[in-house]
Amino acid sequence: MTMLGALLAHIAVNLLNEYQDNLSGLDFMTAKTPFSGGSGALQLNPNAANAVLNTFRVSVLLLIGLGIAFLFLKGWQILPIGVVGLSIVILYTSKITKSPWFCLISPGLAFGPLMVLGSYFVLTGQLSWLVLSLSMVPFFLVNNLLLLNQLPDLQADKKVGRYNILMKLGVRPSIYVFAGFELLAFLSLLITVYWFGLPVEILLAAVMFVLAIPMVQIALRHYDNPKSLMPALAMNVIINVFTPVLMAVGLWINQIH
Repeated sequence: MTMLGALLAHIAVNLLNEYQDNLSGLDFMTAKTPFSGGSGALQLNPNAANAVLNTFRVSVLLLIGLGIAFLFLKGWQILPIGVVGLSIVILYTSKITKSPWFCLISPGLAFGPLMVLGSYFVLTGQLSWLVLSLSMVPFFLVNNLLLLNQLPDLQADKKVGRYNILMKLGVRPSIYVFAGFELLAFLSLLITVYWFGLPVEILLAAVMFVLAIPMVQIALRHYDNPKSLMPALAMNVIINVFTPVLMAVGLWINQIH
């Protein structure tokens, strides 16, 4: 049920984003890359727009149903987590992308504290400062995933009224924010392991910092050249996927010993 809830939330926010970016015309203006610009599916098949919207609605209804089930099974503490998460899903494309600072942190808030802490609560019936601290790793990394992916779409985003951190601060200062978030992700991992006395095997995830350094260098040099930026976008995805995986592997290694 926990995995299904996480999957439905991810499905819902992407379907609504796809539908609304098609409706606003944004996805007709973006250059498609493996990491940004939308899927292009609705531009190729515009008649599918209603099906996408209806699938979003079904996903949200199922998500709300799961939330109500967790509310009765585990307690009221899941309610604020669910309400904030659902609000991000529904408001991300239409509202949040017009608020630079909230747009910057909402992806990480969803995939970090809300999803990690929410999952821990429905599995254990408890909230935990340790889990909240660990959730800061995906918080900073996922914020950076969306931040860097906004670079190729910058001009198109401006045309449809989006207002993200790249527009507010300028591109180069925003890359420094990106670099700071990357550093904070790995610092939060180190601090959590030290402060809570976690097994050192979790620090296996810190090996991904090796990719973070060239990624930031490429972003600083080529932020205005989408083609040259592609390796950094790819590294960003790899870091986001494998850092939490390696954290889990580290915990598993500790357990079998």
